[in-house]
Amino acid sequence: MLRVQFEEDLEKLHNQFYAMGNEVLTQINRTVRAFVTHDRDLARQVIEDDAEINEYEVKLERKSFEMIALQQPVSQDLRMVMTVLKAVSDIERMGDHAVSIARATIRMKGELRSKVVEEEISKMGREVKDFVKATLELYLKGDVETAYEVATRDEKINEYYDRIQELATEEIKHNPDLIITGRDYFQVINYLERIGDYAKNICEWVVYFETGKIVEL
Repeated sequence: MLRVQFEEDLEKLHNQFYAMGNEVLTQINRTVRAFVTHDRDLARQVIEDDAEINEYEVKLERKSFEMIALQQPVSQDLRMVMTVLKAVSDIERMGDHAVSIARATIRMKGELRSKVVEEEISKMGREVKDFVKATLELYLKGDVETAYEVATRDEKINEYYDRIQELATEEIKHNPDLIITGRDYFQVINYLERIGDYAKNICEWVVYFETGKIVEL
């Protein structure tokens, strides 16, 4: 009976985590769109909806600790619960960075913008969104070999980061009036790069769950 209860609770935990991940995926998509289209209303919606992601985190953490305390899982069962706990923290931080991008959107009202830089930020945002989506699908499958493959997508995110940083710097050199906007560009691509790092973390937690080994991908 206890085993059946544990498996039911674990399935609920996985489902809630996946639902939380999809909410964050939506947030990433909306916040990048808001930034490049200068849509401050959409940015405010992203900020408001962050409360729902925080609620997911609290519920998932509470349920995880409850399962550990009451059912005292060991070995792979314990790794399952610990994987959820660690991955939830990474997903929540992705949501926080999405909010930070939304705040940058609101802050940039009336500032001079660079179309070429924002086009590249839009591309980087799509790549980040696709990366996060791939990690959520990986989480469901739990395949170690795929985890290594998906993690390599972070390299492309880093390439975008370096390229946009150079592009924005050149734009500012040619037009010093862009310096205030440039500061926000640098911050936004940093937030996107960090989201990519957290996505890679989830790949690492999948490897931990399957093998019991903590690796750096």
